[in-house]
Order: sequence, then structure tokens, then C-alpha cells
Amino acid sequence: MDRATFACSTAFFRDYNSSSQGAFCLPGGHVDFIEKVESFTYSDFFRDYLIPNHPCIFSAKFTEDWGSRRNWVTWDGKPNFDHLLQKFGEAVVPVANCDVKEYNSNPKEQLPFKEYIKYWKEYIKNGYRSSRGCLYLKDWHLSRAFPEQDVYTTPVYFSSDWLNEYWDAIAVDDYRFVYMGPKGSWTPFHADVFRSYSWSANICGRKKWLLYPAGQEEYLKDRHGNLPFDVTAPSLQDRSVYPRYNQSQPPVEIVQEAGEIVFIPSGWHHQVYNLEDTISVNHNWVNGCNVAIMWCFLQDELAAVQREINEWKDPIDDWHLQCQLIMKSCTGIDYKEFYNFLKVIAENRISVLEKGLDDEASAKNTPKAAISTLGMLHAVFDLKRTVKVLTSLSANEDFKKLDLTSLSPPPEALLHHLKAAIDTALL
Repeated sequence: MDRATFACSTAFFRDYNSSSQGAFCLPGGHVDFIEKVESFTYSDFFRDYLIPNHPCIFSAKFTEDWGSRRNWVTWDGKPNFDHLLQKFGEAVVPVANCDVKEYNSNPKEQLPFKEYIKYWKEYIKNGYRSSRGCLYLKDWHLSRAFPEQDVYTTPVYFSSDWLNEYWDAIAVDDYRFVYMGPKGSWTPFHADVFRSYSWSANICGRKKWLLYPAGQEEYLKDRHGNLPFDVTAPSLQDRSVYPRYNQSQPPVEIVQEAGEIVFIPSGWHHQVYNLEDTISVNHNWVNGCNVAIMWCFLQDELAAVQREINEWKDPIDDWHLQCQLIMKSCTGIDYKEFYNFLKVIAENRISVLEKGLDDEASAKNTPKAAISTLGMLHAVFDLKRTVKVLTSLSANEDFKKLDLTSLSPPPEALLHHLKAAIDTALL
């Protein structure tokens, strides 16, 4: 998208109320289907789906040029096991057992990819039954392990991706995954990491999604405040166990065909079934549209930890630090790392605004390339949203109780730099 086109969208300068996202309800469970690539712009997606937090489905035309769509699939639409073994046979992959419940998820093990494909072939041959259970390859960081492979290209609509921009910068992790599983494999009821957005593209096969708008999950909790493992279980009808279930809305149901992409809004809980042998690519991502939701989630998580260990507050000298450590072990991030996350995102955009498009920004597959593709006004929007969340973080009492001397630059200095960069850009 060129800058002139982007500048026509006034959406980036409206003061949206992110708190309204939890009250959204789709009339009649309708989900928009985006058919044509050429007539659907980033600004359309931003205005109609990102900001209002609406789901949508992209047609298979949006993925038809992907290498995985050409090479990972047989002529009759099945997984091309021979090709996959040739490319990835020696890899070790995470595999979940869909037939076993461990706490509120499925237990995982690491298997050689070639062993998993052998299992999958036998599972199909035996009428989709096995003494080992229904095994599902999940959360495989294939792009990180095999960066040279022509698998897919992230659509521009999902390119403002702060999670992967940050975790790529610190070279620790990413939130780009491949899933492969037989007919009948499934993922229990959950919301995505940090209450992020997610997008999921079927390379082959079909999925059924059960989606609950943000806030609806409150009606699905049992009397102890726990969410169900399986939202379709008959036990949810027991009002003595799930007293508010009858107040919940029916889920939004989507059947996703081969090649299609489903956009899952921030904070929406969901449960997913593979209706056929299915391979999919999934990303979790956060950006300026939902970073405030991520910040609210972190505050809620810390409050939950504090309630759990409140009785130890007086005997433990560094109680606040221990709460942060426990929160990070559960969620993957604490308040100081969240500050560094915001800092990396902010500094990348300040660099583009102050220095323009240098060689790094012109190169493909770099954060600055994505920023420059979306335009300078998007960078300003990102900085404005960062300022709001960073201001709230800096004023947070739990944050102020931490040792902040290791943060560079200090929060007040970063805020000053952000505001100055915004003012300069808008001159």
C-alpha cells in the first residue's frame, strides 16, 4: 500500500475506546467472507476487523501462491507425506495427545517428525484409531527451524506484528507455528497467548471453529471460576457446577476450508476441530490495536498471583519480585520485560520516522521493512498507542515497586522521546 492510499484512512487518528471490544456480539453469528484479494486493502482490514475486533475469513485466493499450498498437498487435497518427509524427516516436533487431559490441556511429547508421519499413516489405515491415542503435532516453530524453506508469506493484513518483531529482536522465541493432525484431532477451549490476535491458514484439510466473543467466557466458568476443558461437554448443562452457562450466547461457528485464513479477534476464546487430515499455519500477534488488551491481561494475571500468595506477603521481603517471577513462569512475560517489549517497538518506529527509509528499511523481512510498507502514519499511530500503555505502566504501583534502575532508557525518558517524535512527525 502506498503512503497516499494509507493517508486517506482517517481511522488511524480516531480515539477508539478499546474497552468496547469485550461487548461485541455478531448478529446471528455472521462472519464476513473476504473473497477478492485485489479489492481488499489493509485499511479495510484495519477499519472493519482489527479496530472493532471482528472475526473474518479470507478466501483461498489469498494463499494460492504459497509454496506449501503447491508442495505439501497431493493432487486430491491430502497431506503430501513423501514431500514432508523429504524436507523435514529428521526434525524433532512437539506432539499432543488429544485423548488425554492433563490439567486444562493435552500432554505433549517430543517426537522425530518421521515417527509422527509413520504414526499418522497407520492411524489413517486403521480407520483413525490407535492404541497411542489421537496425536496432534502442535506449536511447531517450523519457520524458525527452516527459514530457507518456501512455506508461506505473511499477508500484509497481519504484518503489523509486535510480538514476533520483539521476540525476533531478542532472538529467544517466536509465535509462528505449524499444526498437523489427523481427522478428529482438536484443541481444547482457550484464548490465545497474551490475549493476542491470531490468524490460521489451512494448507490442506478443514477445521471447525467454535468462537466466543470476549467476555462471554465469564458465563462458561464453573462455580470455582475455572473455564471448561471442552465447551461442548454435557456437564456444562449442570447448573450446580456451571451456574451461569444458560446466560451464555451460542458460539460463533466457522467451517474453514482448505486454503482459507481465519482471523481470530483479541481475547476471543475458542475450540477447534480438524474435520479432515489437516495442516495449518498459525500466528499470534499484537499491535497498536490490541496492546492495551495485552496490558490489561498482564495486570489481571499479576492480581491473580498476588491473591494466591497473599498470605506470604509479610514473611517474604521481595514479595513483589516473587509475584513477577511467578507471573512470568505462567504467562511468559513480566512487567519489566513488557517495558522492554514496548521500548523495542517504539524505537523501531522512531528510527523510521527520524531517519527515513535506509537500507535496512528497504530490505525484505525486517521490522523496518514492515513499518515502511504500512507507512509513516501507521508508525505514528503505533507510537500514540505505545504512549498510552507506557504511561499507564509507568504509573502502575506494582511496576514502581520494582527495581527499575536496569531499564534503559528510564521510562520517563522514553516517554519524552516518544512524544517528541510524534510531534515532529505531525508537523
